[in-house]
Amino acid sequence: MTGLQTNLGVMAVCYLYIVLVIIVASYLKKGVLSPKSSRKFLHSMIGNLPLIMPYFTNSIFPFLVASPFILVTFLVTPYSPFKWLAEKLSGLTDITEEGHHTGLVLYAISYSALAYLYGTTPYVVAAGIFPMAYGDSTAALIGMRYGKHKLGKKSLEGSMGMFLGSFISLMLGMFYFSSIYGFTASAQLVPVFLVSIVVTIIEFISPRGLDNIAVPLLGALTFLYTGGGV
Repeated sequence: MTGLQTNLGVMAVCYLYIVLVIIVASYLKKGVLSPKSSRKFLHSMIGNLPLIMPYFTNSIFPFLVASPFILVTFLVTPYSPFKWLAEKLSGLTDITEEGHHTGLVLYAISYSALAYLYGTTPYVVAAGIFPMAYGDSTAALIGMRYGKHKLGKKSLEGSMGMFLGSFISLMLGMFYFSSIYGFTASAQLVPVFLVSIVVTIIEFISPRGLDNIAVPLLGALTFLYTGGGV
């Protein structure tokens, strides 16, 4: 099998996974989970894509997986010029509209940027995406259920959930990536800890929806500049 065939095969697996996640999230929204919980399920599961990236041999292919969803997610927002398309993709539309209208668009933009820049070092992509996928989702769920100490619209309990969700998911991710790339997982403890603190602060102060782009990009940069992956 040629390199191109391998990369196209991995792309196909990624697209199939994304479609299945959207379908499952749409189903869960219909009475199984609340709209917000179903949206967080979508965020979390899409966040697993960096785990597949090591099987690409060129960074352009992870970018080609992520970038089309910038347009797709925009076209199902209320700002889309094609309302009929939003009706055809009602499952994704409903999940988008129940949250921030452009949240998934910004998520797709940050995902695409990281995939293009660091597609051959997916642990860097994970350093940005896992906090958004698992940290933000944990923050929202804990904040809804236990958020009693409010500072503005956010809660201290939710921020603790952001930190723990980010830290745990990143450390588990580093154990996975260390088995592939040969670095020591335990050596990532300090970078992961610092990333978790930074993204918790960013998520707390970000205006509505902007955390979808600020958390991934600043999380990845923090990981890089604190020696992550070495």
